[in-house]
Amino acid sequence: MAQAHCHGPNPSVDLPQQATKVVLVGNPNVGKSAVFHALTGIYVEVSNYPGTTVDVSSGRMGDLGIYDTPGVYGVSSFNEEERVARAMILEADIVVNVVDAAHLNRDLFLTLQIIDMGFPVVVALNLMDEARVNGLAIDVERLSAELGVEVIPTVAVRGEGIAELKAAIKRARRGRPTPEVASRLPGDLPQVDGVLWLEDDPETCTRIGREGPGLQEEIYRARRRRADEIAERVISETTAGASLSARLGRLALHPLGGLVLMAAFLLVMYQVLGVWVAQDVVAVTEEIWMGEYYVPWMTDLVGRFIPVESFLGQILVGEFGLLTMTVAYLVGLLLPLVLGFYLFLALAEDSGYLPRVAVLVDRLMTVVGLNGRAIIPTILGFGCVTMATVTTRLMGTQRERTIATFLLSLAIPCSAQLAVITVMLVPLGPAYLFTFIGVLLLVYGAAGAVLNRILPGESSDLLIDLPPLRLPRMKNVLQKTFLKARSFLAEAWIFFVVGALLISILDQTGALAAMSGALAPITEGWLGLPRDAAQAFIMGFVRRDFGAAGLFNMALDAHQTMVAVLTITLFTPCIASIMIMFKERGKGQGAAIWLADIVLAILLGGLFHRILVW
Repeated sequence: MAQAHCHGPNPSVDLPQQATKVVLVGNPNVGKSAVFHALTGIYVEVSNYPGTTVDVSSGRMGDLGIYDTPGVYGVSSFNEEERVARAMILEADIVVNVVDAAHLNRDLFLTLQIIDMGFPVVVALNLMDEARVNGLAIDVERLSAELGVEVIPTVAVRGEGIAELKAAIKRARRGRPTPEVASRLPGDLPQVDGVLWLEDDPETCTRIGREGPGLQEEIYRARRRRADEIAERVISETTAGASLSARLGRLALHPLGGLVLMAAFLLVMYQVLGVWVAQDVVAVTEEIWMGEYYVPWMTDLVGRFIPVESFLGQILVGEFGLLTMTVAYLVGLLLPLVLGFYLFLALAEDSGYLPRVAVLVDRLMTVVGLNGRAIIPTILGFGCVTMATVTTRLMGTQRERTIATFLLSLAIPCSAQLAVITVMLVPLGPAYLFTFIGVLLLVYGAAGAVLNRILPGESSDLLIDLPPLRLPRMKNVLQKTFLKARSFLAEAWIFFVVGALLISILDQTGALAAMSGALAPITEGWLGLPRDAAQAFIMGFVRRDFGAAGLFNMALDAHQTMVAVLTITLFTPCIASIMIMFKERGKGQGAAIWLADIVLAILLGGLFHRILVW
C-alpha cells in the first residue's frame, strides 16, 4: 500500500520502521488527539520532531504506525507546526482525515486537498454529538460517495465509531479528486508534487526546478466551491436533539425571525447606550464630575499663572480649551460611550450573535456596495462616529472602507446628537420621527448605491465562520472591552486635541463669527431657518450635539424643526470624526468626503424645505 513520493529531504519521525504509516490530519480543535489515543491505546510515544521543538505523538495499532500531526487548515508551511504537519503528511501511506462534523463546510477544504494529492484516505467524521446538538444531520453515505472514500461517524472521547474506523483504515482508498485539479496535473510528476506545483508551492517549485503556473487562486477557489457544494448536499437542519442555543442560532438567521431578534437587540442597545449611558451616565461624568469639579478646578489652576481672558488662557481653558473642553469631552462624554459600545460589541462577539447579524444583513448591504461586516461600524456609529470610522478597517477592501466612511459621516447620527434630536421631534408626534428615520434610510441607501456604481472595483464577499451561540465569558468580554477602548483612546486623543485647538484659534481670531455670518444667507434663504441657525451649524463642527442643542434653544415651528434636524444630521461629523477620517482615508479623500457632506446636507435640506412648503 505504500507509495513513493518525490518530496525531497523531509525528515522522518524517529520511530521503529512500520509496514504502513498512518498519519492523522485535521484542522485545529477537531478532536484529532482523542481519535489518536482511541486508536493507539496505551502504546504512545511523545518526542520532538527532528530539528524542531514541536511535540509529535506516535503509536501503534497492530502492525500499523499511527502518527499525530499539528492542526492545520491546508498542506502549507508557514510556521514550524505547519512545516512538521506538511512533512509528516508527505511521508504518509494512509491519511486519516479527522473533521469536525459541526463545521464540515470549513474542514472539507483540507479533505479535498489531501484527496487531490492522491493519498489513500479515510475520513473520521468526529464530534457527531456536537453536530446533533447544533441541529445538524449529515448524510454520511452521500458524503462518502461524493468524496470517494469511506466516512466513519465518531465521537472519539466516548469511543463511538472507533472500531469501525480501525477496520476502515485497512480498506483506505484514493478518493475522487477535484476535476479542475485532475485535468491540469502534469504527466511527468508524481501526483503529490503535481498538485503542490499547481498550487505554486514555493518549496516544491524550488525542488523540482520549475516555476509555478500561477493557478493557486483558481485551484483554491475551485476546491472551496466544491467543498461548499458537497456540504450543501449532505448537511440538513433538524430540531431532533438540537439545543436551545442551536435553535436560537438558526432563528437569528431566519429572514423574519432574525429581523425581530435584531430589532430587539438594537432596541436594548439603544436603550442602554443611547438613553442610559449617553444621557444618565454622561450627565454625571460630563456635567457633574467634569463640569462642576474638574473644569472649574483646572480653570482656577491655570488662572494662577496665566490670565484666563488672554489668548493663551482661552486656548488652554476657554470655551474650547485644550485642558477643559477637550479633557471633559474625552473623559466625561467619550469614555463612557466607548466603554459601553465596546462592551456591547464584545458581548455580541463572544456570544456568537454578531456574525449572525452580519449574515442576516449581508444581502441588504450589497445594495450599497458593502457586505454584512458593515453592520458593525454602522451600529457603532450610532454611539460615536469617530469610533465607528476606526472600525471600518475590518472591511475587506479600500473601496468598502471609503463607502462605509462616507455613509457614516453623512447619514448616521451619534448617540449624543440623536438624544437631542429625539427630544426635539417626539413632541411633534410620531409622523415627524418616522419621517426623519425614513429620510435618513433613503439618503443612506441612495448615497451607497451611487458610490457602489461609480467607484471602481468590486466589493468583497462575506466570508465568516458561524460559531455556536453561547453565554459570553465575562472575563473575555471585559478584557476585550478594556483593550479596545484603550486602543481607541490612544489613537484618537491627539485628533481631539488638534480639532479643539483649531476651533479655539478660529474663535479667538473672530473667524468663527465671520463664518457664521457667511452662512446666514444659506440658512435663511435656502433652508428657511432663522439667521442664528448658522451658529448652530458652525458649532456642529465642534460637537454634533452642540449644534443640535443650539437648534433646540431656538423658537422653531414644526416645519423648521424637521428641516433643521435633517440638515444638521447630514451636515458634517464633529471635528474629532473629521480628523480621524483624514487619518484613515488620507487628506484628499477625507476632504472630498467632508465637502460632499456639507454640500449634500445643504442641498437636501433646502429641497426638503421646499417639499414641505408644497
